Amino acid sequence: MAVMSKFLSRRAFAAAATSALTCAPIKPAAAQVIDPRPPTVDTADPKEIADGVWIVRDHRIWLVPNIGIIVGRDAALVIETGLGPANGEKVFDLARRLAGSRRLILTLSHFHPEHGYGAQVFRPDATIIYNRPQRDELVEKGTRYIELFRRTQSQAAAAALEGTKIVMPHFVYDGPRAELDLGGRTVELHNWGTAHSRGDQVVFLPRERILFAGDLIEERMFPIFPWFPPEDTEVDSIRWTNILNGFQRFDPTMIIPGHGDPGKIDIALNLASHIETVGRKVRALRVTGKSADQIIRDYKPDIVAAAPDWEHPSLIDWEINYFAAQPS
Repeated sequence: MAVMSKFLSRRAFAAAATSALTCAPIKPAAAQVIDPRPPTVDTADPKEIADGVWIVRDHRIWLVPNIGIIVGRDAALVIETGLGPANGEKVFDLARRLAGSRRLILTLSHFHPEHGYGAQVFRPDATIIYNRPQRDELVEKGTRYIELFRRTQSQAAAAALEGTKIVMPHFVYDGPRAELDLGGRTVELHNWGTAHSRGDQVVFLPRERILFAGDLIEERMFPIFPWFPPEDTEVDSIRWTNILNGFQRFDPTMIIPGHGDPGKIDIALNLASHIETVGRKVRALRVTGKSADQIIRDYKPDIVAAAPDWEHPSLIDWEINYFAAQPS
């Protein structure tokens, strides 16, 4: 496994866990997504999108991510675990079945609960690798987000989080990029800094040109702006859109979004255009003296009308609140 990394000592792990437990709670957001379906990962029918590259689809269920499993000669990489230990068990069992006796490696697109709060299942038997900002954000906010989800999401989501333990990775890497050698297959991990979260990471397969984008992309769904001031304000729309537009340099044959259906480069460019358009309009309305609540009331219908097939319009409130708080 060729990766620039540093082993996290037991002492550092203990300090990280203690820090996470003592963080103040995050306040709930004003608007929430309603989905009657439980956030259960369905591992019954994984799709092989290239030789040895599998995805477990989210079926467009709220709080279920798209999950990747990439199998090389010597090791298999798992991307995301789902929400809570029960989903983590299902993903781990599938990965073990697909990987056989190969070593398992786990990485995440970012620290948010539906993407990585099943990691405790993997830690005893798999190697967990995060970038340093992702690990640090998990240390600072991990336990707080369990409480946030319990307060603001469905009863089924709260049930899925029962028994969740925040665990640290075995290795972290510094800098914008690391490579994993799975045996005859190289996988690139890329991090550009704060965008949707502090440690957003994409996973790229250079031979197949397949890109796992995490929540930098929600396909046919309004983007998730986790803007919960004052406790969590680590969102950067400018870097976010720059990353999305920059995906063109990968010339991807397929992009796997964090949520929604796989697609081509247009799902990245369409989302970048949406974010840029909303940002310009909200800032212009703020200059006229309108409050965030007034902008939500007056401008949100126009956003919905411009993307009539996009899901979860309640997320627009989070997006407008973010842009209303930014300097012009």
